[in-house]
Amino acid sequence: MKRLPANAELPSVEQLKQLQRWLKKRHRFWHTLRGTLSVLLTVSAAAVLVAVLLMPVLQIFGTSMSPTLEENSYVVSVKEGNLQPGDICAFYYNNKILVKRVIARSGEWVDIDQDGLVYINGQLLDEPYVSDFAVGECDLELPYQVPESRIFVMGDHRSVSIDSRSSVIGCVAEEQIVGKIVFCVWPLSAFGPIR
Repeated sequence: MKRLPANAELPSVEQLKQLQRWLKKRHRFWHTLRGTLSVLLTVSAAAVLVAVLLMPVLQIFGTSMSPTLEENSYVVSVKEGNLQPGDICAFYYNNKILVKRVIARSGEWVDIDQDGLVYINGQLLDEPYVSDFAVGECDLELPYQVPESRIFVMGDHRSVSIDSRSSVIGCVAEEQIVGKIVFCVWPLSAFGPIR
């Protein structure tokens, strides 16, 4: 054991108490910092998981869904397996995600007249969201019955949209569905729920 020199001064009780307070403060600071960083990392990881797995945020490219969704809009989708006609859905196609509107479900008959009006099971479909009715790129033999476990989708901008009317894309299988588009977050002028 090393001895102190005979002329060395020992710290006073007050100095020792001051050192002890300083060490406690330092310990509390690092403990608080570690806890804060841990909470921030956990919240960040949870937010990323929610955004990727449960509610993906997607950017819209192209004009096939205008005027409902404009190019460069950002939308939120929700994982939902029960899509209804009129819902807007996102789905995988050739390593891309496309966004179109659900028109018909499996077993239903789709017919499109020369003016671009859509009939489901012989009933005219009410489509207030469509601004330009057109037959578009359609190589199907109409009327067309939607196959089992598939949905028939179309863009709202019918003259430019390539969708289930074309055998290139065809009907969308359930396993291709990313989710239902429910909310627009950008631009701010379109902020709100999507119908």
